[in-house]
Amino acid sequence: MKILFLTLARIDSIEVQGIYPDLLRKFRDNGHEVSIVSPAERKYGNKTKFIQEGSVRILNVWTTNIQKTNLFEKGITTLFLEFYYYKAIKKYINYKDIDLILYSTPPITFTNLIKQLKKASNAKTYLLLKDIFPQNAVDLNLLKYGGIVYNYFRKQEKVLYKISDFIGCMSPANLNYLIENNPEIEKKKLEVNPNSIEVNKNSFGLETDLYIKYNIPRNKVIFIFGGNLGIPQGIDFLKINITYCKSIKEAFFLIVGDGTEYNNFSQWIQAEGIINALLIKELPKFEYEEIIRLSHVGLIFLNPLFTIPNFPSRILSYLQNCLPVICATDLVTDIGEIAVNNKFGFKCLTNDSEAFFEYIIKLLDKNLRITMGKNGFDFLCNEYSVENSYNKIIDKL
Repeated sequence: MKILFLTLARIDSIEVQGIYPDLLRKFRDNGHEVSIVSPAERKYGNKTKFIQEGSVRILNVWTTNIQKTNLFEKGITTLFLEFYYYKAIKKYINYKDIDLILYSTPPITFTNLIKQLKKASNAKTYLLLKDIFPQNAVDLNLLKYGGIVYNYFRKQEKVLYKISDFIGCMSPANLNYLIENNPEIEKKKLEVNPNSIEVNKNSFGLETDLYIKYNIPRNKVIFIFGGNLGIPQGIDFLKINITYCKSIKEAFFLIVGDGTEYNNFSQWIQAEGIINALLIKELPKFEYEEIIRLSHVGLIFLNPLFTIPNFPSRILSYLQNCLPVICATDLVTDIGEIAVNNKFGFKCLTNDSEAFFEYIIKLLDKNLRITMGKNGFDFLCNEYSVENSYNKIIDKL
C-alpha cells in the first residue's frame, strides 16, 4: 500500500522516536511505501528538500513559521499551508498513485488539499485527531466564539470531518466530545486510536553525567514536566503549585522544554528566588530521554479553561520509563481518570494546590512509585503501543 502522511510536525528522519515516526516505521516495516510531507519553517533557514530513506520519502516543504511564533504569523501560515504543500507535492510525489492519505490535526486547513488528492487518487482518508480547533482557541480567549474568524475555521473543521473516511480520536472523552458537538458525523467512521509509540524495553546511558551538567540534585525525588511550555499547559498554575510545595524538602521540580511561556517561567524563577525547581531549555531528544530516566514522577498540566478533552502525548515518555504521573487538568479531559483507574497515577484540578501537594507527599514513597510505574508501563504496552494504532488503521482498510 502507498501512504501519504501530512503533518505539521517537523520530521527530518523516520528513525527518531515520536508518535508519528514510530507509526510510519510500522507501516514501512510491514512492507508499505510511505511518503511524508512536513514543514521546513523559515526560521530554520532551509529550503524545500526531498529525502529518500529506503521505501520512505520525506518532503520537507518550505513554509513561513507556524510553531512557537506570534499569532499573526501562525494564522497566516495556517491559511497558506495547503498551498505550500500542494505545490511541493505536485513537484515531488506521484500523488495519483496513493492508497491512503493519513493526516493529523492541527491544522484543520488541509481540506482543499485532501479533497484534491483524494479525487486524483481515489485514496481512503484517515484523520488522526490530535487537536479540536477552533474551540481550543476559544477556550483560551484567543478567538471569539461566533466571530468571523471562528466561523471560518469551524466551517473548515466540519468539512475536514466530512471528507475523512475514518477519524481516530485520542481517548473515549475525545470521541464523545466529537459526537456531541458534531452530530452529523457518521459514528461508524469514528474510533479511539490514541497517541502511541514503539515501546522500547531497553534503557541506555550517556557518558555525560547529567546531574552535574545541569546541576540536578541527586538526593531529591525529581518531579519532571517535559515538553511545550505554553498557555495550553497552564504554566501559571504550574508555578503556583510549585510554590505551594516549597515546604516539601525532599521534592524537586524539573521543567524541561521551550515555548511561548519559557521566558515568563525563567523570569519567575529568578525574581522569586525559587530553589525547589530548575528550568532547562529544550534538549536534544537523546538527552531529554535520559533526563526522564533519572526522574521519578511525571507531571501533566492542562489549562483549566479547556472545554475540550486534550490528551498530552508527553505521558507516553513517562510511562515508557516507569514513572507514575500526576495529572493536574481541566474538568473534561479523561487522562487523569485513565491514570487513576489503571493505578499508574493521580488526578486533580489544575488549580487544586492542596490535592497536588497531597500527591507529591504520597509519591515520596519509593515502593509506591515502583508499583505505579510498573502499572503504567504495562498499560503502555497493552494500550498505547504503535502496533495497536497500526492495526486499527489497517483493519479499517
